Amino acid sequence: MACAAAAWLGVALVRARRRHDRALEQRGWLLERERESAARTAVDAERARIARELHDIVSHNVSLMIVQASAAREVLASMPEEAVTALAAVERAGRDTMTELRHLLGLLAPPADGGDDDRTDLAPQPSLSRLSPLIDRISFAGLPTDVRISGEPRPLPTGIDVTAYRIVQEALTNALKHSPGGKAEVTIRYAERSLRIEVLNTGPSVLTGDGTGERAARGGGGAGRGLLGLRQRVNVYGGDLDARRRLGGGYRVRARIPVDPA
Repeated sequence: MACAAAAWLGVALVRARRRHDRALEQRGWLLERERESAARTAVDAERARIARELHDIVSHNVSLMIVQASAAREVLASMPEEAVTALAAVERAGRDTMTELRHLLGLLAPPADGGDDDRTDLAPQPSLSRLSPLIDRISFAGLPTDVRISGEPRPLPTGIDVTAYRIVQEALTNALKHSPGGKAEVTIRYAERSLRIEVLNTGPSVLTGDGTGERAARGGGGAGRGLLGLRQRVNVYGGDLDARRRLGGGYRVRARIPVDPA
């Protein structure tokens, strides 16, 4: 009896150990699958972010280059000094584009040795603190722009800061393309629990205009894709973005992004 009991106990222990080992293997397999899934999600999110950044960089700077090159062509014979100034602006926009593109492409293909690439001149990350150069470029290109800051400026999370900058950039670029000869006004309001952004520009009345800006906002061109991407960015932070034609003429882009109080 004692021998039989000992044998049975031994078999039971072996079976329990096997079940335990199988459970550990299955758990390890599930954890590995979860890690792979999380890695794929992170890669997809980063690719989407880089795609949005590439769109913002190319659409904004190339639009400026087109406007300035057109202006230079028109005054080349009559006002050569003005043409030289416009061409210099085209050169600066091209250099800025290449700098930012090198930065993003460096994220996609870092140096093989894992070190820093000293040949790449990395530009500072876009932020509201760097709005002045953007406003200067837009104003020089033919869209006089005023900026108003309301509330006490404070440091913002990097993602929100970049998103706010891109909202202003996209709205002004669209206004420059679709409302030539107008002017714009940017308002940044630092509220207690949110950041509010409004970009207004003048232009044809909704009753007399050709609908170019409205078609763009509904997705009829690159501007629509840009605004759609910005709306998705804002939604990530629990905010909202509204873009529409103004009855009195022109266009309005308004965004609200929640921000934790300091």
